[in-house]
Amino acid sequence: MSPRLIGAAGDSVGRDDRGLVVTVDGTTVAGVHGQTLATVLMADGRSHWRTAPTGGQRGVFCGIGVCFDCVATVNGVPDVRLCRRPARDGDRVTIQHRSAAQ
Repeated sequence: MSPRLIGAAGDSVGRDDRGLVVTVDGTTVAGVHGQTLATVLMADGRSHWRTAPTGGQRGVFCGIGVCFDCVATVNGVPDVRLCRRPARDGDRVTIQHRSAAQ
């Protein structure tokens, strides 16, 4: 999966994409309608958005919603799988940090 966003002008398919904006930990990130939140974050250069109890960084692993490595808090709802959740204009994503005590 490519982590780069292809602009409408450079897309050989000729799509007329509608842009959207999400906020990730207070930072504005641009995306395109039809992308999942995981692909919006990957196109922004992010490889992880969760910290495991062991301190390891987690992001997309399976990409199909089976492994739960890509979870984050979306609009106040924790443990949302970003690889399955379509991005919506105005979404607020918060990185999740787990400690071994939780």
